[in-house]
Amino acid sequence: MPMQRIEFPLEREHVELHHLLKLTGLVDSGGMGKTLVASGAVTVDGIVELRKTCKIRAGQVVHVEDVEIAVTSP
Repeated sequence: MPMQRIEFPLEREHVELHHLLKLTGLVDSGGMGKTLVASGAVTVDGIVELRKTCKIRAGQVVHVEDVEIAVTSP
């Protein structure tokens, strides 16, 4: 199955990782996003990220299972 790609236009300086997962619809709540990040299932630019409030900026790529989130400038 091909990887799903989501483009997320960032309209401010950064977004916290667990919020990004909620805003893109991958989880239903920020709490679920925190749990997912803590489980080690999320990578940022190819590196496992365990910090739930990691600041994600335009140009970064987040992977969760078979989903890729490309964070872009608006």
